[in-house]
Amino acid sequence: MSDTDTTTEEELEKSAGIPDPSAESDAPINSDDEDDADSRILNQEEIDSLLGFDDESLNTDENSGVMALINSAMVNYERLPMLDIVFDRLVRLMSTTLRNLTSDNVEVSLDQVSTVRFGDYMNSIPLPAMLSVFKAEEWDNHGLMVTDSALIYSIVDVLLGGRKGTPAIRIEGRPYTTIETKLVERMVQATLSDLSSAFDPLSPVSFTLDRMETNPRFAAITQANNACVLARLRVDMGDRGGRVEAIIPYATLEPIRELLLQMFMGEKFGRDSIWENHLTQELHQTEVQLQAILGEKVVALDDLLSWEVGTQVMFNTYTDEELELRCGDVPMFRGPVGQKQGNIAVKVDKYIQKTKEDDL
Repeated sequence: MSDTDTTTEEELEKSAGIPDPSAESDAPINSDDEDDADSRILNQEEIDSLLGFDDESLNTDENSGVMALINSAMVNYERLPMLDIVFDRLVRLMSTTLRNLTSDNVEVSLDQVSTVRFGDYMNSIPLPAMLSVFKAEEWDNHGLMVTDSALIYSIVDVLLGGRKGTPAIRIEGRPYTTIETKLVERMVQATLSDLSSAFDPLSPVSFTLDRMETNPRFAAITQANNACVLARLRVDMGDRGGRVEAIIPYATLEPIRELLLQMFMGEKFGRDSIWENHLTQELHQTEVQLQAILGEKVVALDDLLSWEVGTQVMFNTYTDEELELRCGDVPMFRGPVGQKQGNIAVKVDKYIQKTKEDDL
């Protein structure tokens, strides 16, 4: 092939748009960079931050991402402000009760009151622990009280005469004995009695111990997705102590939900007893006009205009008939007419009941 033919073939390839292999090898390749920019793989931290599962968002009060959507349906315990007063009252009662039970200096403090889902809380319980299922008799529902191992061994050590100032020895890897269970049961029953007393100003309720469990699966009192109120209490007995947590489903608190919505003890919704009593007293002192109807007669307007001084009007009323007493246009009483101390008097003998026709 001649040079002329080679040149003609190159010109034909260029005109047809066929790329030159030598030119491709010399030009930089940017296609991979563009694909990486469009489909960049997120790392684990970015994924957790997007979904709202990162540690920073869990430690803050407000979650973001998917967790914010999940928790958006969660009822906030702050909508029930009376719960703070109830649990504050429980702390004071528990301090006195546990001091009498253990004969030791016991300090009870309220760490936190929050709203959790029942399933999430049960999965987060540090084992071993003792789970006490109790029943609210008047509300016909259940609650749960969790005592951690540190408080269990502290209570056992104190009640059985352990030395003061010595931390309780924790023995892991074995189930709780009958003696340990009975001693913790005494503390739980005393706590439930105090919890009943804490709710008494709102609504009388009796919390009774139903059973003691060590496996969270056997202590399920509601659905895993249901919202519950969680109160974390800290019990300190010198160098010993632990936590006790009370979890009450919102379904259990539903019978007294209106009472828990109060901003302070004794608040009445839509009513003010002070003004009610004041208005009642003022109404009882109000003066009203009472009219005694001696008789009624219907006459024509022409006859009424022809009346003069001295005209006699005849009524169909007899002396032995009962007169009607009216307040405005409302009939009130009926009774016979007579005289007393030279004045015409009417004795109230009957009360006229108001009928539906009078309303119309």
